[in-house]
Amino acid sequence: MCENQTKSICSGTVTKIGPVADNIFELVLLVKKPDAASLPKSGQFYMLRHQPSKVLLSRPISIFCSRSSESGLELSFLIMQKGSGTKELTCCRTGDSVEIMGPLGNSFEDFYTPGKKIAIVGGGIGVAPVAGFAETLADGSYDFFASFKSGSYGTDHLKPEHLFVSTDDGSVGTKGMLPVILNETILAQNGYSAVYACGPEPMLAYVQNLCRTCGIPCFLSMEAHMACGVGACLGCTIETTLGNRRCCKDGPVFPGEILVFKPRKPARFPLSPANSADQSAGNCCPDLSVKIAGVSFANPVIAASGTFGYGAEYSQLVNVDSLGGICSKGLTLQPKAGNPGQRLVENAGGLMNSIGLENPGIAHFIEHELPSMLQYKAVTIANLSGSSKETYVEGAKLLDATDVPMIELNISCPNVKAGGMAFGLDPSAAGDITASVRAVTKKPLMVKLSPNAPDIVAIADAVRKAGADAISLVNTFQGLAVDIEKGETVFANIKAGYSGPAVKPLALRMVYDVCSYMKKLPLSEQIPVVGLGGIATWQDAVEFIMCGAAAVQVGTATFANPSAMEEIVSGIAGFLKRKGCTNLEQIRGCALPA
Repeated sequence: MCENQTKSICSGTVTKIGPVADNIFELVLLVKKPDAASLPKSGQFYMLRHQPSKVLLSRPISIFCSRSSESGLELSFLIMQKGSGTKELTCCRTGDSVEIMGPLGNSFEDFYTPGKKIAIVGGGIGVAPVAGFAETLADGSYDFFASFKSGSYGTDHLKPEHLFVSTDDGSVGTKGMLPVILNETILAQNGYSAVYACGPEPMLAYVQNLCRTCGIPCFLSMEAHMACGVGACLGCTIETTLGNRRCCKDGPVFPGEILVFKPRKPARFPLSPANSADQSAGNCCPDLSVKIAGVSFANPVIAASGTFGYGAEYSQLVNVDSLGGICSKGLTLQPKAGNPGQRLVENAGGLMNSIGLENPGIAHFIEHELPSMLQYKAVTIANLSGSSKETYVEGAKLLDATDVPMIELNISCPNVKAGGMAFGLDPSAAGDITASVRAVTKKPLMVKLSPNAPDIVAIADAVRKAGADAISLVNTFQGLAVDIEKGETVFANIKAGYSGPAVKPLALRMVYDVCSYMKKLPLSEQIPVVGLGGIATWQDAVEFIMCGAAAVQVGTATFANPSAMEEIVSGIAGFLKRKGCTNLEQIRGCALPA
């Protein structure tokens, strides 16, 4: 495919991009000076990634059609916009560069014997590879069955003897799903020698069963999440009667007789406006309010400590009143200058910081920052840190005498040499500091935990027993950066806190573990969990809530996108409305063990 004949990785130039149906786009790439031996066959796929890209992995996309010209090789793909990777591809512009690797996998042509009539079946976006296959066949040598949710695409250049189309909404062809145009009677009457199909797994399972009943061989193109595309990672294996097979290397086309389709389990969370018990829910505004330790929040989105100042700093960019709450910067009894030297290092998946709890001290906060914070509709939370039990206790006493609605006890900061995270790594120490603070304040007390603790559940249980009213987790992960030009560590404090999108799966797992533990306790002994760590989108926030979080805190994402929290609030509301839910309780904890 490229000038370097030892590789099939190169760059394609976008010559056409545009919608062909709702959420479906055709992408055409021009690859110059192609190697004729590497021309794609129908059913093969390429790994595609827009350049530059914000995603790690290329996306496997089946070839729709290909044509050679004097300019090079023209490759056409039909792409459904599903996630960030496909969104990049479908939002590119003419002239943009797309990294391509391929062609990969086997093809329908590897399983085709000319001379007899066949049936070709495409479902949704799966129409692309089978339409490409059909274009290699003699006119009228096949019947084509296409099934869509709404409308149709990808069939304009086909020349079958008969074309059958069904749509769920009846917008094109026959109303209904695939069985209305392809069933046992139709398959038997037409005397097909084989069936070739690509589409969603339930459709392929139906085709397999249909062909098995009629004694007709079928060849099915499968799909699986891939990392490498060349058979190395084993991430795309599928189950067959011959054992696991790699979708990318052994497929994607397989003889239907060896594939194992297992019945799908009912969704744990099947709500939608169409089947919700409250049919009016889809037309109302969902209630996003939450109550944590007796404190009412208008919504579950809270600005995390150290990332939003005291509210005023971002007030020109963000409608602070639209947030559920604001955690202050980390506060210590005495003013603290923080760490010397460089304080920030950006990484591909996040941000390292070594701020060192720089703050003006609690007395200054109470006199100068707290009054303005309390003017916002968002709930003010004072983040309390310290270097010793005594400083924590004295700081709590000062805050207890104010109108601050809640205290977040920070026993998890990794950027100070004394106190901070040292109290949050051992259950006994965590329980002791929590009990000491609990004894001097009647304020609702939320304890912020460290992901660096050997056993996060044990720490959570210790602070719960010691009097915590809620838990927030997790704080930043401890990491390290090296300046390779100087040959020395970047931060004066050596280690620093790591946050951002890369930590989200780790933080989510810890929230899941703690919430799963809480769920096992008697209701009277449970305390709410506020989740944080890498949350950048409303989808991230919903994951945390489904794992049991009462609310979420958003930090690093605000630096990249000041509107992130407002977008998360509206995104959660939109999701609940789409699912037919009237409040957060209907989704909270739905991903936890039953």
